[in-house]
Amino acid sequence: MSRSSTAWSNWAGNVTDDATVLRPHTPGEVAEQIRSAAGEGRRVRPVGSGHSFTAIAQADDLRLDLTGLSGIVSADRGSGRVRVLAGTPLRVLNTALDLLGLAMPNLGDIDAQTLAGATSTGTHGTGAGLAGLAAGIVGLRLVTVDGSERWVDESDPELFGAARVGLGALGVITEIELACLPAYRLRAVERPDSLDVVLPRIREHFDAHRHFEMYWFPGTRRVQTKANDLVDDDVREPLAPRRRRLDDELLSNTVFGAANRVLTKAPRAVLPFNAIAARALTERSYTAASHEVFVTPRTVRFVESEYAVPREAVGDVLADLVAWVERRREPISFPVEVRVAAADDMWLSTGYDRANAYVAVHQYHRGDHRAYFAAFEEIVAAHAGRPHWGKLHTLGAEELARRYPRHGDFVALRDRPDPDRVLTNDYLDRVLGP
Repeated sequence: MSRSSTAWSNWAGNVTDDATVLRPHTPGEVAEQIRSAAGEGRRVRPVGSGHSFTAIAQADDLRLDLTGLSGIVSADRGSGRVRVLAGTPLRVLNTALDLLGLAMPNLGDIDAQTLAGATSTGTHGTGAGLAGLAAGIVGLRLVTVDGSERWVDESDPELFGAARVGLGALGVITEIELACLPAYRLRAVERPDSLDVVLPRIREHFDAHRHFEMYWFPGTRRVQTKANDLVDDDVREPLAPRRRRLDDELLSNTVFGAANRVLTKAPRAVLPFNAIAARALTERSYTAASHEVFVTPRTVRFVESEYAVPREAVGDVLADLVAWVERRREPISFPVEVRVAAADDMWLSTGYDRANAYVAVHQYHRGDHRAYFAAFEEIVAAHAGRPHWGKLHTLGAEELARRYPRHGDFVALRDRPDPDRVLTNDYLDRVLGP
């Protein structure tokens, strides 16, 4: 356990702080440091890998770095129940689960987040029959500001409903128990297509595959789709290493990053560049372990906003966004991502009591995203859009209470474990109320 001052930045570089950092290495040290901070009247924010684009992890006093709490505590292969320390990065967890013959039911396309950071902010993958990552939690250990530890599961439905996507506002999670699946393999089919062909039938695509997502290239009518479906364990159709290096490392990262650095100085060339990039896409199909199919290397830094909208609204949202880009000719070099997820029962989950389509907009981290993201927020507002807690949005507590049915219940419950608001910052004051 240590304490020192150090500068911190999130992955995108748009959020920084220079708070005093606490580095516990055991759940007991977490409890001791939280209790001490509360006794001193100080404010604490837990932080994992810093992969949120919002300021949810920004600390204005003490930063609790949980990356020292990493690894699997216990695993039962028969039941698939695995207990994991909260600061375990997803990429470390995926490898460890694979060695045990197990796997997460679903993942997003980035594996840099810590398990607690990803679940607490409502991170999800894609799949019409699958809810977000936090839906796989069957229990968690929560340290409250008085230093007490509590195991939270379905025996306490209110706290369990709130704590799985808890924004780090109810206590500090030190351990999570997951319900995992036997390891499985997927076939990924990625192909270029036309927006005019795919969008009218996108809900059919959602339902036809275990996982489906679409990327639209702004300023064009071109899309790239990716469908992932289960295959038998003995099916081996790997992607050639040369093709993987060309597509994922060179074109998607090295060349794309260099292009964005140039395009920030020549914004009028961005949309023509998108047309060239979209036409360069080709179809590919391969099989691999599930986590290898889900995860894609991301080295080009960006900022992102993502909203969940009812599945039936996704066509209207995309049509309005396409029309705005065509009208404004805004220099947007990153594709728009469209995914899907099932409804769930977690209070602050975007999927609470509603199946959603997810639309995510991105902009190069050195570009100006303000007009684009503002227009996007206006479009999704017409469809009761719910923002991802770790991705940029401008909503405050009053508006969020209208979009998240259990928002008021969450705020009221928060008064019990943290009445003095030790675990807060300006972002939480904005989205939950001071």
